[in-house]
Amino acid sequence: MADEEVAVEEKKSGNPMMMVLVILIVVLLAAVGGIGYMLFSKGFFDEKPADGQEQVQKKAEASDESKEYFKAVIKDLVLNITNAKGKEKLMKLSFSIKSVEPSIELLFADNKDEIIDIVIQQISSRSSEELLTVGGKDLLKEELLNEINSVINEATASNENVKRNNIKKLFFTTFVIK
Repeated sequence: MADEEVAVEEKKSGNPMMMVLVILIVVLLAAVGGIGYMLFSKGFFDEKPADGQEQVQKKAEASDESKEYFKAVIKDLVLNITNAKGKEKLMKLSFSIKSVEPSIELLFADNKDEIIDIVIQQISSRSSEELLTVGGKDLLKEELLNEINSVINEATASNENVKRNNIKKLFFTTFVIK
């Protein structure tokens, strides 16, 4: 009977080599996980720009985002546009801009006629099909932003306290074509 108890105890202890392998695998997995977590938390796996130019641009954008923005609005412009077949349609457009210039609302009000003229010219030079695409809207935004900045720059040329190209973003708030 004593011999049976010794045999049972030996079977319970198992293979010591297998136990060492299991412990080694657990330690290696913990080490790989720890190193992966450390690299991930340090930003090692983040996409890196190919050249320094993009980093400078991102830093400039980040500094622009931290600034306070001021808003001005153009509401409810009703415009005539044509489609590719020459059929006329009506368009209702409203937009707002964000600027780093505190007096942008006053500048916008003072130059509203020129700004509306720019919008009419830009819309008239496009078809309704072009304006209904995402790319067409993005192109229109970019061109309006550049031209409105030009008007504001020209209006404030004698004022050294107003920064040039101070309008940073343009948002369409109403964009309906019927």
